[in-house]
This record gives sequence, C-alpha cells and structure tokens, in this order.
Amino acid sequence: MQQIKTSFDFEKPIADLVQQIEKVKQVAEKTKVDMSATLDELDGKLDETTNNLYKNLTGWNKVQMSRHPDRPQTLDYINMICDDFIEMHGDRTVKDDKAIIGGFATINGQTVMVIGHQKGKNTKERQFRNFGMANPEGYRKALRLMRLAEKFNKPVVSFIDTMGAYPGLEAEERGQGEAIARNLLEMSVLRVPIICIVVGEGASGGALGIGIGDKVYMLEHTWYSVISPESCSSILWRSWDFKEKAAECLKLTSDDMFGNKLIDGIIPEPLGGAHQDPELMGRTLKEYIVKDLGALGKLKTDKMIEQRIEKFCEMGVVNE
Repeated sequence: MQQIKTSFDFEKPIADLVQQIEKVKQVAEKTKVDMSATLDELDGKLDETTNNLYKNLTGWNKVQMSRHPDRPQTLDYINMICDDFIEMHGDRTVKDDKAIIGGFATINGQTVMVIGHQKGKNTKERQFRNFGMANPEGYRKALRLMRLAEKFNKPVVSFIDTMGAYPGLEAEERGQGEAIARNLLEMSVLRVPIICIVVGEGASGGALGIGIGDKVYMLEHTWYSVISPESCSSILWRSWDFKEKAAECLKLTSDDMFGNKLIDGIIPEPLGGAHQDPELMGRTLKEYIVKDLGALGKLKTDKMIEQRIEKFCEMGVVNE
C-alpha cells in the first residue's frame, strides 16, 4: 500500500505502525537477520488499521481532513482536469474578488465555465485570497460568469471550498445577503447544466452562493453545513471546547448529507484523503464531471430546470 503521510492526532495508530516497520527494517539491515515474517505481519496490521480508521472517521475528523494544508484546491483541480483555462476578473461594479476564481476552460474538448473558491496555500496567498471567504463582489462576479456561460450555452462547474462568506462590516454594507440570495435565484433557473462539487469546506451561505446545481456532490472527507462546528459550539456552549460534539450534532458529513437526500452523490477519495494522491483525485473528479456533462447535455432545457427546482423544493418538506 502507499505510504500514508499522517498529520492529525487520530492518525497516530498509523504513524506508530509505520515507525515500528521502519525500526524492524533497520534491525534487519543491521543484523542481516530475516525479518520478513514480522514485516508481513506488521504490513497486514497497517493495512487493516488504515482501512478501518478512514472508514470510521467522526464528523470532527472529517472537518479536520477537509482543512488539511496539502489538500488540493480549485486551481489545483483546474490544472489537473482542464486542458486550458482563461481566468476572468471583476464583477463590473466594485472590484475583482480574489476569493472566488472563474473562467472558461476545456474538459475533453468541451468548453465549460469553471467557478470556485480559492483559499491559498501559504500565509501570503491566504491573505491575498482572504482565506477563501468571498465578499459580495465575489458572488456577483460568479453570477456574471454564469450569465456569460448561459449566453454562449456552456455548462457551469463549481468547486466549493470556503469557511463562509466574509462577515465583515464592509461586506454587509455592500449587500452580502442580497448577493448570495440573488445567486440562489439565478442559478435555480440558469438555462445551462450546473455541476457543483464540495471539495473542502462547505460552510453556510458562502458555499450555497455557488452551490445550486443539477448535480451536487461532496468529496468523501468534506463537510457541508449551515455553520462550522466551532461557531456552533461557541453559540450553544459559549466555548469552542464542544466543537467535536457540535460536529456530530450538525450531521455535516458526506454520508449524513447523502442519507438526508441533500446531495446527489459522494465522490470517493484516495485512501487517507485527497492530499495523499491529488492526481488520482483529479482523475476521479474528471470522470464524474465528463459523465454528468454528457447526461445533462441530453436533457431538454426546460425539463432540466424543472428537475433542478423540484430537487431543492423537496428538501426539508414534512408530510404529515
């Protein structure tokens, strides 16, 4: 099996076994004693431990996985999936919001409009991207690009990865709530196919602002919720100390969301998370996107919009 790079406390059993295997190899090399039986036993135990651990992650564990610093982001997926990409800037009103990127791209010869949150990889880039938290002009830029895609009859693919819309005073002054609400309205009736994929964090209206689509997927180790576990804990218990409990109560994992019929599917990640094998994750995403673009392209536009609206209208309905 591939070498798992561990980062979190819950991955310590894997790290301990890897350390044991390395020690046995060093002893075997130093003493020239055949340790193959011991190594085989440890390798088998490592495989079993690794598979069991990642199949039984808690809600908080998945939140941690979604925030891994090496996890691929929107620009990484664009580079892996698309043959080319022309980034487009600005909302034609205020400025160009760097937290949301978008532009025309080609996937297997088909032109699409790609839009997504970009958090940044290091401190300088995260500050430049505002940690992936968009201002109103970011959502207005996204809407401008979606309307452009509609004008030229090109599908839209969105990658969701944000801690939420930017909550600053200036964002509220420029109409943060209205910008997100406008996107929800416009995306629900956009006359081209829309595929939305949660590739990291999917928090609140910041995620929903580019999250209305004919197909909505979540990667295996991501989360999607009205509020982050930390914020939920601070509201309910006046402390962040209960974030693990909040994560379980919120039912924010991909399994919970799929079980509640709030998303259309779960895209499996490489063992240990998308950051362990970004290239494989990129190929998997591309397969899903290409397959759905083909299927959605065969639907009549009015029928596609009707199905999209019905899907979201059925969420949260209680029949007595």
